[in-house]
Amino acid sequence: MIVVLLLVGTVAGTFYFDGKLKRIDALAAYSGRIADTPGTNWLLVGTDAREGLTPAQQKALATGGDLGGARTDTIMLVHIPESGDATLISIPRDLYVQIPGQGGHKINAAYFLGSTSGAGDAGGAQLLVQTFEKAAGVHIDHYAEIGFGGFANMVDAVGGVEMCPKYPINDPKAGIRLKAGCQELDGAQALGYVRTRATPNADLDRVVHQREFMSALFKETTSPTTLLNQFELWGLSNAVADALTVDSDTHLWDLGRLAWALRGGTVTTTTPTAGSEYTSDGDSLAWGKNTTEFFGLIAADQPIPARLLSGTPGTG
Repeated sequence: MIVVLLLVGTVAGTFYFDGKLKRIDALAAYSGRIADTPGTNWLLVGTDAREGLTPAQQKALATGGDLGGARTDTIMLVHIPESGDATLISIPRDLYVQIPGQGGHKINAAYFLGSTSGAGDAGGAQLLVQTFEKAAGVHIDHYAEIGFGGFANMVDAVGGVEMCPKYPINDPKAGIRLKAGCQELDGAQALGYVRTRATPNADLDRVVHQREFMSALFKETTSPTTLLNQFELWGLSNAVADALTVDSDTHLWDLGRLAWALRGGTVTTTTPTAGSEYTSDGDSLAWGKNTTEFFGLIAADQPIPARLLSGTPGTG
């Protein structure tokens, strides 16, 4: 009887939290949209939105003041193939692309331009998705977005996540002071860790930190310690539902499949580019033949050769 009650409670809780997810029409149809491509593709976006944060919380998370309109702090693509390991891909914020109706810009401008056009968050997500799909030729199946506060709350909901910085990090702007070596990071520390550029390789380290952290977080959320603990699972589900904005057709169980796909054995890499170039947006990263080849393989659900990867599988 107890087992039955637990199962009923779990099912009821799943639908309850699924109903709490904020949904927007991120994947709206548009003329010339690329048809479905093999595998499942997620566009994961971290914004610098301070929505819902009090001044005290903004100070605690070292977010700085409200900048008047959210910007994409992190853009990642997750490709889950029909067979084999998933690929977690960092898309550099400075990658120079054509934004529909706006001309050439760094890709992180797409969300801001869309969200300030009068369509709000949905407009930002729609323009970012459209920009990426047109540039990469990869169809996006799911969209998920998280702001500063939601990110920190999710980390705290699983009791923190262990990370192992290779060197000490002292970054007052990101609100962190970390020693080298393995340590448990709480929500505020984790947010600082994925945002900081106060490391020897600055942005290059930053995107690696983001992928490392995402992999560690998904591994933690799918661990037996979390899944078999009803209280912790309830807290995590509540934090996820409160933190994430997803497309209209994404459900909590889709997010569960995503977490399961990234729990281990993931290939992690940064999008290859043709290197630096100076554009109207300042120092940017050029889209190259290697970029086109890379996303062509993703679109065809084919393995990525080592020469196009920025790191070895599973290490970033």
